[in-house]
Amino acid sequence: MAQSGPRTEIDARFSSEGASPTDWSEGRRRIEESKIFWVTTVRPDGRPHVTPLISVWLEDAAFFCTGQDERKARNLAANPSCILTTGCNDYDAGLDIVIEGEAKRVTDDARLQRIADAYEAKYGAEWHFDVAGGAFRGQGETEAWVFELAPTKVLGFGKGEVFSQTRWAFDGG
Repeated sequence: MAQSGPRTEIDARFSSEGASPTDWSEGRRRIEESKIFWVTTVRPDGRPHVTPLISVWLEDAAFFCTGQDERKARNLAANPSCILTTGCNDYDAGLDIVIEGEAKRVTDDARLQRIADAYEAKYGAEWHFDVAGGAFRGQGETEAWVFELAPTKVLGFGKGEVFSQTRWAFDGG
């Protein structure tokens, strides 16, 4: 479902004087082009769990996959709250992104095929997935569950000559 766009505002407390909010089209472009993301989930005892992974942006949401027995999948089964971050390690340039929301498992094979196609288009043939039984199928017998993170809020941290903190709020955020 296409959205008209999020509400956009700058947080002056964490921005250079006179900074303008980053346009959502730029934030979305950075998400679409980023290759590495960090996903944060919550362990059953409340401690955070963070790990790097790859992700695609499609249908106004971020998608990532993991094995069903991996810690992040088990965490999401108990608590769907999750954060996906991307950016750069440069202090003086770039735009860091934080995507907040609840991750939901995708099991519809037709939708999974669109997501698998997006993975291969972004990351190349080595990231080809077959789709069957509500999951990605990799080489051999490996199965990966796919999660959708439809954002409630996205933060953009602009760095460089002008620092800025932009908040993009989506429905429910």
